[in-house]
Amino acid sequence: MPNESDLHQYQRYCVEFLEEKPQCALFLDCGLGKTIITLTAISHLLYDSFEVSRVLIIAPLRVARDTWIGELSKWEHLKGLRMERVIGTPKERVAALSRKAELYIINRENVEWLVKHYAGRKLPFDMLVIDELSSFKNSHAKRFLALKKVLSQFSRVVGLTGTPAPNGLEDLWPQVFLLDRGVRLGRTMKSYLDMFFDTPNSWLPYKHELKPGAEEEIYRRLGDICVSMRAADHLQMPERIDNVVELTLSTKEEKLYRQMERDMLLPYADGDVLALNAASLAGKLLQLSNGAVYDEFHNIRVIHDRKLDTLEDLIEAANGKPVLVMYAYQHDLTRIQQRFGKYSPDNPGGVRELKTADDMEDWNAGRIPVAVTQPASTGHGLNLQHGGSTIVWFGLNWSLELYEQANARLWRQGQKETVVIHHLVVKGTMDEQVMQALHDKAADQNALLAAVRARIQNTATDRKESEG
Repeated sequence: MPNESDLHQYQRYCVEFLEEKPQCALFLDCGLGKTIITLTAISHLLYDSFEVSRVLIIAPLRVARDTWIGELSKWEHLKGLRMERVIGTPKERVAALSRKAELYIINRENVEWLVKHYAGRKLPFDMLVIDELSSFKNSHAKRFLALKKVLSQFSRVVGLTGTPAPNGLEDLWPQVFLLDRGVRLGRTMKSYLDMFFDTPNSWLPYKHELKPGAEEEIYRRLGDICVSMRAADHLQMPERIDNVVELTLSTKEEKLYRQMERDMLLPYADGDVLALNAASLAGKLLQLSNGAVYDEFHNIRVIHDRKLDTLEDLIEAANGKPVLVMYAYQHDLTRIQQRFGKYSPDNPGGVRELKTADDMEDWNAGRIPVAVTQPASTGHGLNLQHGGSTIVWFGLNWSLELYEQANARLWRQGQKETVVIHHLVVKGTMDEQVMQALHDKAADQNALLAAVRARIQNTATDRKESEG
């Protein structure tokens, strides 16, 4: 079993950072080891400096169920740590909280329940770890408002994420508030927006633009509590090839797409395809790009099979190597399973959806030729790099966070093959706009991460000079 001495230099740096800063965040790429870094720091705080006694960890459900407990069993120096998973039914959660442990992990959907459970009493935790801090980017969400009420009860708060600002810097305020309670970016979302953003169009009050110099000032204010690292800077990452597969609609298919785009309506005798507003229209057009769309009664209207045909070609070209398909809508999954067959004990070669721990284990063992998953289901914390190296984006989505995290299931340390990521993009459709949006958001994300990137060597040099 590996021990603490086996940690990479950058991981040891991050462990020290977490110990030194009572409130801080690690913005680390997938594969850099956020979990083992945090557990090592917790172990030191528990048994060396005695600064904490019980730790609450909030994580996505599957990560809370599988990832953290799995990491504990891998490392020699973590053997003494006990973890209780506060998941399942209310009765099961209460039972888990009543058992003695140093670590208690709960899925983020139950944060509001936890706060209500201890209403009128102090929470029995003195340290808080928020895994995937970016899932708290909505300042109106119940999980954020519930956690906000009890922040003062934690002497230490750690945030972990790879994508702190997936949709722009407006997302940062709620996350940073959970760390410092408003010290750096203001005590309210409104004050943050007023301080750093303008609203150039009075008819679009929700549309904000950064004031001159605001971006640099935000980065400066976060520099002392945030460490950012990219995997490519610190790991021997596998080669990655991004391939855009352009598809073209027939004249008839494009006519239907343009009709929907223009009229926000596709009439059918027994149920229209209708978009009520711009956001709904964007979703309908993405569905059409994938080949089918829901009508007003949630019936599936098939428009074309362009992506299914191309997916078949890519699976054939993989020549038996496992393929992981990212789908967007339920009708995508239905149609993929209809085309290639659905997995069952009688049809083990059929398309299998990755949902359970057994599914993940079989994938990593190479027993699933074609797997399908919705990015939101496998976007965080799951290690799938041992089962294959080919991803096909059948249906795109607007979330940079989900996009990057989903790709990082295969493109991460431990992957032995070149990772090929195919994007099925129908020319002249919403697909192209989503690809451009992901590219633009990535530019914003990279700017943030570069601004707070840890310069380990420089830090070490500075320390030596000050000591000397």
